[in-house]
Amino acid sequence: MPLLITGKSFIRSLEQNGALGVYAPLEGGFEGRYQRRLRNAGYRSIHITARGLGDLSAYLTDVHGMRPPHLGKKNIGQEAAVGTVNYVPGLATYQLSSLPAKSKGIVLWIIEGFVLSRAEKQYLIDLTKSEPRLKVVLELGGDRYFRFSPLAENI
Repeated sequence: MPLLITGKSFIRSLEQNGALGVYAPLEGGFEGRYQRRLRNAGYRSIHITARGLGDLSAYLTDVHGMRPPHLGKKNIGQEAAVGTVNYVPGLATYQLSSLPAKSKGIVLWIIEGFVLSRAEKQYLIDLTKSEPRLKVVLELGGDRYFRFSPLAENI
């Protein structure tokens, strides 16, 4: 049985534009197929959600503070009442620094992208232009079939 979806046009469009806006069926399945084809093409895929990301530039590229959940335990008189601050590197820059030599790059597959503002979407487009090994696929909503277009057209 031949493959119904090869994904070549998807990968070619992603390499040309850097950032794609995607509409996928709500029952799922299609995004996994395309992620598998990206992995076979030499990309590492990172799957995150847009909800609760906060400042995109800090989360993706800068060292930023993060407070772990306190789980009901409090340190009285030793630290701040809200807990300690752990500093973590940006997700994209850390993954790019540990990328194998034979890999083409990293694809950030961001679900629930409809919660992002126009400025945040524009930042993702600019980020892929400044770092050519980084690609972004942003799920913008549901549709009856899997369709994609450059993210610049979906702003």
